[in-house]
Amino acid sequence: MFDIGDLIVYSVHGVCKIDDICEKTYGDVTRTYYVLHPLEEKQLTINAPVDNDKVVILKMMDREEAEEILQSFKLHGISWIENVKLRTKQYNSIVNTGNRKEISKIANTLMRKDQEAKQSKKRLYDQDRRLLSTIQEILFKELAMSLETTYEDIYEKVNNMIIQSN
Repeated sequence: MFDIGDLIVYSVHGVCKIDDICEKTYGDVTRTYYVLHPLEEKQLTINAPVDNDKVVILKMMDREEAEEILQSFKLHGISWIENVKLRTKQYNSIVNTGNRKEISKIANTLMRKDQEAKQSKKRLYDQDRRLLSTIQEILFKELAMSLETTYEDIYEKVNNMIIQSN
């Protein structure tokens, strides 16, 4: 369980701060909820059940883990799956686990494929572009916070690592 004031990574909202932990009753069911807000959308309040097993809530990564994940972009990512439907299903399944190291491998692969496509004057499939965008929004912002830098800096560093390792 997390504490009030903790920074966490929550679902598609990314980095959030826990403002309160309280009991709420909806219908006839009373449960304990985290009351939180995304750091980039302070006006948005999210009530997330503490015992929700359908959504992954993670503690912010520390600097050491962030450095390790950032350096992993020097290596090649995950295996490319040619079948679009199978790839989308498999990659989304991995992203939904919340395992940042595996998620970074997917981002790595998608970024490499995106560069290849651009060199051939083509584009990634929409599903791949959407997934990559979502991963970058959440993972790169978390890396930036953990490493006390900016999203743009992380994006540039990752891009350079991928270019240099090709």
